[in-house]
Amino acid sequence: MDLVRKAEQLVESTMAGRDGSHDVSHAFRVRDMALSLASEEGLADPSSPHFSSDSLFVVEIAALLHDIGDYKYSKDGKEDTSILENFLHQEGLSSLTKDKIVDIIKKIGFKDEVSKLTTDTSSLEFDVVQDADRLDAIGAIGIARCFMFGGSKGAILHDPKISPRINLSKEEYMSTNGKSTTINHFHEKLVKLKDMMKTKSGQRRSVKRHRVLESFLSEFYEEWDGKA
Repeated sequence: MDLVRKAEQLVESTMAGRDGSHDVSHAFRVRDMALSLASEEGLADPSSPHFSSDSLFVVEIAALLHDIGDYKYSKDGKEDTSILENFLHQEGLSSLTKDKIVDIIKKIGFKDEVSKLTTDTSSLEFDVVQDADRLDAIGAIGIARCFMFGGSKGAILHDPKISPRINLSKEEYMSTNGKSTTINHFHEKLVKLKDMMKTKSGQRRSVKRHRVLESFLSEFYEEWDGKA
């Protein structure tokens, strides 16, 4: 059995039972999108200056495993990359390849950029995996995932008296004690993602999905206010 299939099985076993916002299907969609972006960005082209022999492998494995240790599903509210790091070690990957994968996964989250709209990029492999994850957070699927997650946590749908939080720190964004709503999450994160895409292919694909967010929010507020 090849390592990609083993990674798929690890995802299926460790993420089973999660709500639909961060489940196995999400991991597989991000993998497929990341590979598509990687191809558009030249990572599959030996003549490209970004090409390396393990680039697509790094992208695929990082995309598949990126949510295994997600803090939102841990008992102590902290990231835990030990499962995926042990998996990569047991499979005998070179230290260089393993470090590339782990580095992408540790830095991919919005929480690490929440206080600023851009950050220094570490590699094109990182960029395509992060863009793929963010594309899955916007558009029709992104809207569905947002409400799925909010519902699983018993979040308030909307309260006009609760304003979106601004200028959040990483700690405030990760905290479960902050008072917010599911609709506010659109303003606190989702509508910001289009301008945070790092690849040209990610930027291009984000435009339509962002319009879907804007259209949905406009309709939501009209219906909430009884104007639609």
